[in-house]
Amino acid sequence: MLLAGALSLLNPAPPRLRRLGYVRQSGLLHARSRRCRAAWAPHLEAARGIVAAATEATRRRRHAVVLGSGLLDDVPLAILAGLFERVSLVDAVHPWPTRLAVRRYRNVGLRTAEISAGLAGHWTEICAEADLIVSANLLSQLPIVPLDYYEARGCEAPPHLGRHIIETHLSALDALALQAQRVCLITDTVQRDEDCAGQTTASLDLLFGIALPRPEAAWDWEIAPFGEIGPRHRLVHRVHAYPDWRAARA
Repeated sequence: MLLAGALSLLNPAPPRLRRLGYVRQSGLLHARSRRCRAAWAPHLEAARGIVAAATEATRRRRHAVVLGSGLLDDVPLAILAGLFERVSLVDAVHPWPTRLAVRRYRNVGLRTAEISAGLAGHWTEICAEADLIVSANLLSQLPIVPLDYYEARGCEAPPHLGRHIIETHLSALDALALQAQRVCLITDTVQRDEDCAGQTTASLDLLFGIALPRPEAAWDWEIAPFGEIGPRHRLVHRVHAYPDWRAARA
């Protein structure tokens, strides 16, 4: 928790996004990713492989946009920067490791946006002429900060807010797939709580009842291994990957 708190203080972000809780959420995710580095490694390798495959399959390579770039753990930045004329990394918070990594590439830029707000304003400008758009392990994360915002204030969130945010992002990807060469989606879909015997004791639909097409690839992500949230249980997320979202929707 000390690391998460320090990161929340140090990571740059506009005051509005800080007040809404995006910097705190980024710090928590950063700290957990470092604690669970070994458990997360297979998932991150698989995700980077999907993005790399989508990159290689994109014929026109002027501009690539990564939505939910975060810590870049699941983004093969060197491949993207080497193949595309320009790369835009979009997120509400760009942690210091990302800011330092980007300095190695003259054609990579950072764009700050509250992605859960949908395709509004400069969002449209960022993606308008993109040849490759990647939504990287972002979809299920979008409702977290907005829902936490209401809960922290003891207020009831608007009905079906989480589902609406998910639907808005998917609709945006559908629209972008009509103009971009390729849209790539990687997302976790279901959370399982497992005991030491490997039995599922509880499950949670991370997409609020929204069904996705059959994925081209799927795997388990041990997001909280034994000892992270308790000695006798762990959390496992099921991940779906779509290197070509338009083809998956067809």
